[in-house]
Amino acid sequence: MCGRFILVTDLSEVAREFDIPHVPFSFAPDPNIAPGRQIPALVASGGGYELASFLWGLIPFWAKDPSIGAGLINARAETVAQKPSFKNAFRHRRCLIPADGFYEWKKEGSKKIPYCFSLKSGALLYFAGLYEKWTGPDKKQIASCTIITTGANSLVATVHDRMPVILPESDRLQWLDERLQDRTRLTALLKPYPAQEMTARPAKL
Repeated sequence: MCGRFILVTDLSEVAREFDIPHVPFSFAPDPNIAPGRQIPALVASGGGYELASFLWGLIPFWAKDPSIGAGLINARAETVAQKPSFKNAFRHRRCLIPADGFYEWKKEGSKKIPYCFSLKSGALLYFAGLYEKWTGPDKKQIASCTIITTGANSLVATVHDRMPVILPESDRLQWLDERLQDRTRLTALLKPYPAQEMTARPAKL
């Protein structure tokens, strides 16, 4: 799974990379982002891209109660195209969630030790995500998102059997392309990131 991640890079760097003129909300750099927080994500918009703020924990549009989002912080790559909670967003509402790294916990004796995973290059990584907009009985809208996970690569597998889907630069715009709805092509993008391009270290949280 992916239950904690890091984003300390200023969002202006993300905006510059995707040619976004401005960031319409504030986000304080955070080395330990937990579910239930508002997090930034990139979405397609009017032929370009924009940064939007989402509650981490996806609330399907058909949900009766927004509390369902607490159990939907991750979507499994193997079933995301079929699960009722995710299949509609998988076809129509995909996003990229920027991060500097993510955490997984390794059991060592009676303790669980957090490990931080990031790219050797030090570059931002981008998780494959989905988003929804849920409207409550009072017509108030909540925008929410989830992070897609896949089987761990050989590096992450030393700590955990799952990892977030990290999309390489060559696949990011394809993932955001609203015209692409072919399930086979989309699921082919949801694979473990190459272990040799990543690094891991024990962390203090």
